[in-house]
Amino acid sequence: MRVVIAGGHGKIALLLQRHLVGRGDTAVGLIRNPEQAATLRAAGATPVVNDLEHTDITQLAAHLDGADAVIFAAGAGPGSGAARKDTVDRAAAALLADAATRAGVHRYLLVSSMGVDKPPAPGTDDVWAAYLRAKRAAEDDLRGRDLAWTVLRPGRLTDDPPTGRVTLTPHAGGGAISRTDVAHVLAALLDEPRTAGATLELVDGPTPIADAVRAAAT
Repeated sequence: MRVVIAGGHGKIALLLQRHLVGRGDTAVGLIRNPEQAATLRAAGATPVVNDLEHTDITQLAAHLDGADAVIFAAGAGPGSGAARKDTVDRAAAALLADAATRAGVHRYLLVSSMGVDKPPAPGTDDVWAAYLRAKRAAEDDLRGRDLAWTVLRPGRLTDDPPTGRVTLTPHAGGGAISRTDVAHVLAALLDEPRTAGATLELVDGPTPIADAVRAAAT
């Protein structure tokens, strides 16, 4: 399987690329900074420099040629303002969907966030509120497309060792999840086409990942 990952230098993306390559898949990571390429190569991935804020559908679709799936794991990141939450977390996700459609790539996984279902509470930091609104808008845009999409909403992310056991349901409640477990769930979702059309929340739990993904598909 050839998988193109937007936000290829992110923590989850790097973990995912190592996992995919380790099981025999081809991982391509889209990055905006050429200096990040060596890190992707060390993970076994193929780096492609393409800044999602400064590209167009033609150029991006060319990078998706021959892919079996795309994953949007990009984000404006810490220290970015509200404006970039919109241009990256919303607009770039939509552009990747446009490019996937043009390139004939039907499978699309979107890494979103828990908490986007409700309006930001009064007093919420403006940047965090913009992030939640951007993620929700990206989800809503994707649901209107003719793609085999799956939305994954992880809980609070940690760098703890993976447990390989999770709760993966439409409404998982609050909780945390290791980035490595998120990466492994994304890979498992790629293998289960029956999760297309699902919006799934992810936190630590008692169920082995393979079983949790299988249950989410039924």
